[in-house]
Amino acid sequence: MSGKLWGGRFQNSAEQWVDEFGASIGFDQQLVTEDLEGSIAHVTMLGACGILSQDEVNTIKDGLHQLQQKATEGSLEFSIANEDIHLNLEKMLIDLIGPVGGKLHTGRSRNDQVATDMHLFLKKRVQEVISLIEAFQKAIVTQAEDNIDTLAPGYTHLQRAQPISFAHHLMTYFWMLERDKQRFQDSLKRTDISPLGAGALAGTTFPIDREMSAELLGFSAVYQNSMDAVSDRDFIVEFLSNGSLLMAHLSRFAEEIILWSSEEFKFIELDDVFSTGSSIMPQKKNPDMAELIRGKAGRVYGNLMGLLTVLKGIPLAYNKDMQEDKEGMFDTLHTIVGSLKIFEGMVRTMTVAKETLHKAVHQDFSNATELADYLATKGMPFREAHEVTGKLVFLCIQRGIYLLDLSIEDLQEASSLIEVDVYDVLAPEAAVQRRHSLGGTGFEQVKIQIAKAKECL
Repeated sequence: MSGKLWGGRFQNSAEQWVDEFGASIGFDQQLVTEDLEGSIAHVTMLGACGILSQDEVNTIKDGLHQLQQKATEGSLEFSIANEDIHLNLEKMLIDLIGPVGGKLHTGRSRNDQVATDMHLFLKKRVQEVISLIEAFQKAIVTQAEDNIDTLAPGYTHLQRAQPISFAHHLMTYFWMLERDKQRFQDSLKRTDISPLGAGALAGTTFPIDREMSAELLGFSAVYQNSMDAVSDRDFIVEFLSNGSLLMAHLSRFAEEIILWSSEEFKFIELDDVFSTGSSIMPQKKNPDMAELIRGKAGRVYGNLMGLLTVLKGIPLAYNKDMQEDKEGMFDTLHTIVGSLKIFEGMVRTMTVAKETLHKAVHQDFSNATELADYLATKGMPFREAHEVTGKLVFLCIQRGIYLLDLSIEDLQEASSLIEVDVYDVLAPEAAVQRRHSLGGTGFEQVKIQIAKAKECL
């Protein structure tokens, strides 16, 4: 005999290495809390429906509560021989309370059981991720409020483009995170569904009450098709997709943190807590946490592509392939939770080099657009104004100076439309302030933006 809880029709047992290959207990033990919660709800429903006697229900629930206590204490010992979290706990229950423990599985299958566990697990963890996103957003808003009037070079193609408020740059990531948060919130609608009671694929002949068990577990709905209930992994794919896009945003921010903290930029300095040194070069202060987050985006993308590939050719309903849905889910959760915590602290504690940023915008040509716009307001066609400004930039490059260093004679030689008021227009502070269109970098607009961000929080 095989000795397995499902081994009645088997005459031979697998070798240990085969059991190890097929077992999932090494990772799905993370579902212990959810598996026990699901079992308590299920047996409560079995009693309410008259499928089990109240004495049987009480005995089973007492055993499950004891296992919950042991799980809390960390004293449960799992076995590869029992394959997964479900059979491990069922075997422990039977050992604890006797054969009546075997009645717990009445009216359900491991197929709907595992799906229920993962719905419960992700429902809790997605809410945790949302809270961490909001904490990170608050750190961004705090830094932004302190840097509304801090001038910074804005970039396109990683070339100096136009002066902006540094707060405006930081707030870009707030709104990326806001969309991430909304995606996770929306995904809860498709995670908050109960598959419990769907059985292996066809439902059950027992007069169960699926709505009752769903209500006991806090689900807002039940699957309407038993085959869909046990084969659906859309909610996990959606979580991995949302996690991938979140990591894309964190990776972009990490890249800028890395650039800004370099010797070439010196726009910020990271707290020592989020930096490391070199084993050979004493002067180094490396932005390793930002680099790690940038790198970890790749593993999250891989988890998404891995599950999509697993699911793409699976016939209905449950197949063993679907055991591969868990490790990537756990890994992605661990990765995004850690990344959000690190990034919140990194941004909250970083020092902004305001003087360096101020100097940067006064020693570049990011105010060139101001001159072109100035000429356009004087009646010159913008394309002609663009060319005149470009020629003046080239003149400055030849002389090793900037537009504000040009004399009024130099400027008027390029165009008679230019007057002395142009120097006020070319000042980086004025360039930023004048951009007061909705969503622009003007200081007042940035204040409005931050106020709206606080409303979102």
